[in-house]
Amino acid sequence: MSTIQDYPSRLSDPASRKMETFSYLPEMTKDQIRKQVEWIVSNGWNPAIEHTEPSNATGYYWYMWKLPMFGETDVDAILAELDECHTANPKHHVRLLGYDNFTQSQGANMVVYRGEMV
Repeated sequence: MSTIQDYPSRLSDPASRKMETFSYLPEMTKDQIRKQVEWIVSNGWNPAIEHTEPSNATGYYWYMWKLPMFGETDVDAILAELDECHTANPKHHVRLLGYDNFTQSQGANMVVYRGEMV
């Protein structure tokens, strides 16, 4: 039987906190982020962008960046909005969501930019 690794994430150590499955992997490259956006669009999901201070990242409520991009299929427009949100809030975490109309839930959720840990 294999052993399960315990990741030493602690509330007392902000730099150790993880936010979702992708956060245990190395940071995504621009090309990998593009592929994730393409996948969200190809599934017909509606992209949305949220951001928050790193100290509030474990809470349920993040600030919504504009409105969800209902029906948006232009990958470059979605990537531009991610960059715009990051530029406007450089110290915040910025995450991309993909809303699934059929299940009426989030089908995708990933942090694309990490803010400064204080």
